[in-house]
Amino acid sequence: MAKRGGFPGGMPGNMNNLMKQAQRMQRQIEEQAKALEEKEYSAQSGGGAVSVTMNGKREVLNLTLTPEVVDPEDIEMLQDLIVAAMNEALRQVEDDANAVMGKMTGGMGGFPF
Repeated sequence: MAKRGGFPGGMPGNMNNLMKQAQRMQRQIEEQAKALEEKEYSAQSGGGAVSVTMNGKREVLNLTLTPEVVDPEDIEMLQDLIVAAMNEALRQVEDDANAVMGKMTGGMGGFPF
């Protein structure tokens, strides 16, 4: 009489359940990734003189400058403030993505192979 479940040769575990769990986890990761892409992140620099909003796909949705920050004599300062605000918004996206994926993978961090 043939054994039920498992693999010939006595491989332990139920492969069907393992596959279902993997598929469920894949669906959850896809749902979380989609939610992250749709989320908006905002950051400011220069005390709010420069404001950037981007989505989880790292697309800039809005850039706002106060009139006071636009000084034709000091373009470098404006450039630095824009870069700082954009980098902060990107950090927020990355932190959020890492937190969500860390929860999804149970903090596995990676596989040793």
